[in-house]
Amino acid sequence: QVQLVESGGGLVQAGGSLRLSCAASGRTFSSSAMGWFRQAPGKEREFVAAINWDGGTIRYADSVKGRFTISRDNAKNTVYLQMNSLKPEDTAVYYCAAAKSWGSVFGSWGQGTQVTVSS
Repeated sequence: QVQLVESGGGLVQAGGSLRLSCAASGRTFSSSAMGWFRQAPGKEREFVAAINWDGGTIRYADSVKGRFTISRDNAKNTVYLQMNSLKPEDTAVYYCAAAKSWGSVFGSWGQGTQVTVSS
């Protein structure tokens, strides 16, 4: 199992940028598919982005396409989410998650990091 710790959240003005990081421990990170999800107050958790083990396959939610970029560095056991042109509606707790392979269930989750975008 992979243990995940997110960092990089904070308060930013609309139009600004943040980069989230997710540090993973465990032997299986380099073979795991990784994802970012978010949950806003009063709303269900939603998918943001995912990347397969070598970065060759990436998916984004329509709401973040063209603004967010997911990437990974397997040598550092870290996955990133670069968020540009942030909007107030991006405000949420962002969670990192790991799946054993692309298309399987995300079974490992981090504690989350708060992102707040002010208007």
